[in-house]
Amino acid sequence: MATVYSTQKTKWSQNVPSEKIDTNELSGKVRVAYASYEASSLASGDVIEMFNLPNGARIIDGYLANDALGASTTLSVGYAAHTDSSGATVSAAAAAYLAATSTASAGRTDVCATIALGSGSVTDADKDGVPVTVTMGGAAGTGTIQLVIHYVAD
Repeated sequence: MATVYSTQKTKWSQNVPSEKIDTNELSGKVRVAYASYEASSLASGDVIEMFNLPNGARIIDGYLANDALGASTTLSVGYAAHTDSSGATVSAAAAAYLAATSTASAGRTDVCATIALGSGSVTDADKDGVPVTVTMGGAAGTGTIQLVIHYVAD
């Protein structure tokens, strides 16, 4: 059987000379981004900007918590259009971190739960960061919506 090494372990112990491992990969501080919104007949298609993640943040995971918002309601989590660190415009992606999920009942749903949904990704944004959004779908909804994302920035 062979022994293989992650990218980070290779930098640290296999390369000569060894390479620095970014702090958002090893020994960084985990931070929490939290936001709450009280919806009152929030229409389908409405977008709530919850918070901005700083440039260079490595997303770990997160969750969306909600009251029972009403029959046929859904929420998705993504980001609004923004500018990346090179100055290029990045289009909005309403479901980048969570595809539309039913919110007819109160619940808590993991966000950034897979690589395809942003787990382990690093934000690339200008000085304002990446604006994280929650989008109402299906029908109008009323109730509390909370979003938490854990990330490492330094």
